[in-house]
Amino acid sequence: MSFGTANALQAAIYQHLQSDATLTALVGDAIFDEMPPGPVEGTYLSLGDGDVRDMSDKTGGIAEHRPVLSVLSDAEGFALAKTAAAAATDALLDADLVLARGRVVSLTFSKARARRVRAGQVRRIDLTFRAIVEDD
Repeated sequence: MSFGTANALQAAIYQHLQSDATLTALVGDAIFDEMPPGPVEGTYLSLGDGDVRDMSDKTGGIAEHRPVLSVLSDAEGFALAKTAAAAATDALLDADLVLARGRVVSLTFSKARARRVRAGQVRRIDLTFRAIVEDD
């Protein structure tokens, strides 16, 4: 196993989310692979966290990726954050992701965690997915 497909998977997820009309109607261009400097206001989505586990066998390199997408919102209540989280999940579940390296065998939703952060002023939902990726 190599970690080589991790960046390719993240890039493909990022590009796919940026092109999803439903999600961008909710958060605009506030989908970040790298957070901009300074505070970000409104509702936005951030990529980056995740785990990778080797699943290689005699047929080749296979990795289980657990990418985490975070939806953060300073809107009152969880409604907008949950709507954006649902849109991101819907966009990825039917995605035909093309990776610069490797091939996505499957991509499924695993779990979500919703909570208040920053002294209760911000709502945060972390979405965890499970992607099985074969390395070239």
